[in-house]
Amino acid sequence: MSGKEVETDLKWLASVITFRLQNKANNNNFPLPEKLLAKSGYGKFLKNKKLKIKDRLLLITVLTPFLNPQFFDEIIKKNIPEEGDHVFIGGHRSGNFRGFLPTGETVMFLLAGNDFTARLEAWHWLRKESVLVAKNYVDIVRPKTAEEPPQSSAITLTTKVTEEILFGESIAPTFSLEFPAKKMETSQLWSDLILHKETQTQLNELKDWIEHNHEINKWGIGKKIKKGYRSLFYGPPGTGKTLAATLLGKHTNTEVFLVDLSMVVSKYIGETEKNLGNLFKQAQNQNWILFFDEADALFGKRTSVRDAHDKYANQEVSYLLQKVEEFSGLVILASNLKGNIDDAFLRRFQSVIYFPYPGIKERYVIWQKVFEGVPRAAKEIDLQVLAENYELTGSNILNAAHYACLRAVANGTEVLLKDVIYGISKEMRKEGKVV
Repeated sequence: MSGKEVETDLKWLASVITFRLQNKANNNNFPLPEKLLAKSGYGKFLKNKKLKIKDRLLLITVLTPFLNPQFFDEIIKKNIPEEGDHVFIGGHRSGNFRGFLPTGETVMFLLAGNDFTARLEAWHWLRKESVLVAKNYVDIVRPKTAEEPPQSSAITLTTKVTEEILFGESIAPTFSLEFPAKKMETSQLWSDLILHKETQTQLNELKDWIEHNHEINKWGIGKKIKKGYRSLFYGPPGTGKTLAATLLGKHTNTEVFLVDLSMVVSKYIGETEKNLGNLFKQAQNQNWILFFDEADALFGKRTSVRDAHDKYANQEVSYLLQKVEEFSGLVILASNLKGNIDDAFLRRFQSVIYFPYPGIKERYVIWQKVFEGVPRAAKEIDLQVLAENYELTGSNILNAAHYACLRAVANGTEVLLKDVIYGISKEMRKEGKVV
């Protein structure tokens, strides 16, 4: 918990507010904060991000509504007893939250009072130079209408950063329209991923990027390389694309999020861009892996412009391309066919990894791993024969084995070959193959 160090800075913020209310025109020499020992999540955040006084003041300002909704109101009332709208300090109320919410105007007032030139400098600093804003730790919300001046924008602290500061740990954002992605997890291990040698080699290279790219960034060449990494996984369904993405995250201790394209793509003009903007804004600087499965729906080839719909569809692809290139983490697209992806994306991918059907050798290893956890299997089940006779994906093999195991439990028998074969036939019929 961050109690004492946060309380110290709350007292400092109170002294700054009081100073400004009593000395509105004086933009110099406002009270300075105490030095913290960085023993809590709050203090460690200040130290690790190397926050200077302005950003430290901004941080405690946007954190205050979470801690004490009445904080600003109590200090204002104490210094200005008469009722009224004290527009010089900004702030607003919103929805069910009845406390004071800081705005750009609030930050300008705290930093510069009513000094016109200093206020302009403070606003410029907030939008262009603040570390917290640049790193998307603090969000400047757009005004609701074009008539509202930009400094009336609400300023909020992201939930992830709030949790990190107050409790020393961050919590993944909740799946919603604002963040249309779900965290991916698996109980399997990296050794459970059975792939062709070339595919495995390329995945190992991708793993090396996740683990070591931050070291390259310190070199001179790091300034010349675009941030982030983009990779395309393509190949038939069930060949391990999703599992590979999930295991990359698990093996490198990196959170992986599966983007729900049904919530991103919208038939309404401008909505797709808005949804994408929300997604990438929350993901930026978080060192996450964003996984777009069946990515053709969003990253597909642009069409010739025949009507307004085509025009806006192409604009969506261009906007997405921009967001993907700006993202500092890893973006993985998954598609059944490489040719379905727009060439503009392919040219910008650092790697294009093919996931083919497993060969006999790979299928045999997959059958072995699947049957490792089966306590009773008939001796007549020859995994080598199954691998040689049936061209299946890893997903097909797991489903067939699952079916046979269910029959064994239901019938009170060992796992029988006939049930395994029937499970295989079901998988092959699903894909239109002759058994």
